[in-house]
Amino acid sequence: MSYMVYILRTSKGTLYIGQTNNIERRMREHKSKTIRSAKYLRAFPSFEIVYTEPFRTRREAMQREYMLKQLSKAKKERLIRENNGTSHLG
Repeated sequence: MSYMVYILRTSKGTLYIGQTNNIERRMREHKSKTIRSAKYLRAFPSFEIVYTEPFRTRREAMQREYMLKQLSKAKKERLIRENNGTSHLG
């Protein structure tokens, strides 16, 4: 099983970072704005994936998620920009 760390940009320009083992399912959950979605994202009408990074284990993904959350917004934006706004989704 593989895992993914992702960054979403909300309609207000804020960034949300998460990790999952099924990115398609997780995006459906976020968009549904139900109890399974991230509470933070429910406040925004829309969002888009701006960055993804694959990992082999959940532990690695969780460590990377934590590290990314510690970065300033400017450093997160630089990471997104350096990857040309593309993801590792294939």
